[in-house]
Amino acid sequence: MLAQGGWVYSDKVKDHFMNPRNILKNTKDFKWDGKGTTGNIKCGDEMIIYISVDKEQNRIIECKWQTYGCASAIASTSILSEMVKGMDMDVAYKLSPKDIVKELGGLPDNKIHCSVLGDKALRMAIDNYYTKNGMADKVETKEALIICECMEVTDHEIEEAVLEGARSFQDLQEITKISTGCGECRQDATLLLQEFVNKHFGECGI
Repeated sequence: MLAQGGWVYSDKVKDHFMNPRNILKNTKDFKWDGKGTTGNIKCGDEMIIYISVDKEQNRIIECKWQTYGCASAIASTSILSEMVKGMDMDVAYKLSPKDIVKELGGLPDNKIHCSVLGDKALRMAIDNYYTKNGMADKVETKEALIICECMEVTDHEIEEAVLEGARSFQDLQEITKISTGCGECRQDATLLLQEFVNKHFGECGI
């Protein structure tokens, strides 16, 4: 992407976009132990992550991926696949969008939502591995209602955002990247935001 001053992304983003690492072109060529899919192709971004695992050490040996989306989506998934190689599964499970963006050297504000999908797909791949190998107790399950289907933002995440300081829809969007796809969830998200603000801080918190 070009701006008046040239390329708006960091050199690392450009490198991982132009030369993405660990793309899986054919699933038959990679023996994977866990698979996670997230995103919504109709909204522009979908990620599929495959991991192979050292079962004795509980570490990720390889991470392959397929992503449909923009430069940010490709670059963020590429760098994530490099970050988790050799990483303990419990550590990888806790990786956040902020960790990915930091490793990339930053992203334009309106593109950060693309990196959100990577950490979710990775957790889903780890959960898939745990479930298939008799370790379902390690899967962190939470009963939650998905408010934004495009970005898979739940009511729990909206409540967490309020506790982190979100008071307006713009604050909520900056923290969670909600409604950056089709935008159909904006009204429901705004009402829920107000409910959580009232719940935790009273009307004075609005």
